[in-house]
Order: sequence, then structure tokens, then C-alpha cells
Amino acid sequence: MIKIEKIHHVAYRCKDAKETTDWYKDKLNMDLVLAIAEDEVPSTKAPDPYMHIFLDAGNDNVLAFFEIPNSPEMGRDENTPEWVQHLALRVENLEALLSAKATLQSKGVDVLGPVNHGVFKSIYFFDPNGHRLELAANTGTPEQFKQLNQVGSAMIEEWSKTKRAPRHAAWLHQQD
Repeated sequence: MIKIEKIHHVAYRCKDAKETTDWYKDKLNMDLVLAIAEDEVPSTKAPDPYMHIFLDAGNDNVLAFFEIPNSPEMGRDENTPEWVQHLALRVENLEALLSAKATLQSKGVDVLGPVNHGVFKSIYFFDPNGHRLELAANTGTPEQFKQLNQVGSAMIEEWSKTKRAPRHAAWLHQQD
């Protein structure tokens, strides 16, 4: 039986490893943990130089990026709306979220939100590579999260048949 302990790291592509490292340090206070560079891909043995950077996302979480200069210019999945593909990072509370928004805006970052998702509030912005980022602060009670957990499977079953939003947790969107 497989038992996942935690995410080791999540990796995305970046246009420029130094620019990305500097941006995440300046805007989100994320330090460089390590960098790995090779002229050959270890898993495929393809001759494709890369720089792989690992950034500290707090609590032993790591966000990583690859700069791969010999590949075509990076883009995004044009068939998926840009709001779908994103990385959400949690902050301590609503006060920290609002402070983060002010800090990002003071550093020239265009920030959307806070957006109320019922049990958490979020702000959204883009990194220099075009990746959408979300900072989220939980606002729900343990009971609300328990209620959502209890109806999750039923919601997925209904969705799989109707492709319409189930109403099991309609209360979530009826709050301020």
C-alpha cells in the first residue's frame, strides 16, 4: 500500500532562473534552498541543459522551477482558462492576507481580491513567468470544513452525472 507523507516539491518551468529566484525572494520572501544544473537529463539521458531551482515555501514545503533554454519559448495550455492552473499558498490568517496584498501592491504587483470562497479568502497575482499564484487564508470553522468533507463524495458523484454544480454545500456561497 502506498502512503504519501507530503509533497516533496512541485516544479514548474520558468523563463529565467535568476529572475525567478529574485522575484520570489523579493515578493514572497522565499529563499533559495538549492540549485541543480545538468547538461543531461538524468531520467532520459537527453542532452538538454537545465537549471533546477528549489525555493522554500515554508514548513518544509518546496516550490521548484526549471529553466530549459534549448526548448521552445514557454507558453501555457491555451485550452484551459488562466484562472484554472495556479499555485495556492496558505498564509496564517486574514490579517496576513491583507498585509501580503499591500506588500505585493507596494512592489508593483497587480493583485486581485480578496475573493471570498466561503471557508477561505484569497488574493491572486502572476509571477514573471505568467504562472498564476494565490495566497489563501482559511476563515471557516472546523465544523464547516467537516460539513464540506462529509458531502464531498456525493457532490462528485452528482457532478459526474450532471456536470452541474451540486447544491450540497450551497450555504458556502451564501455568506459575506
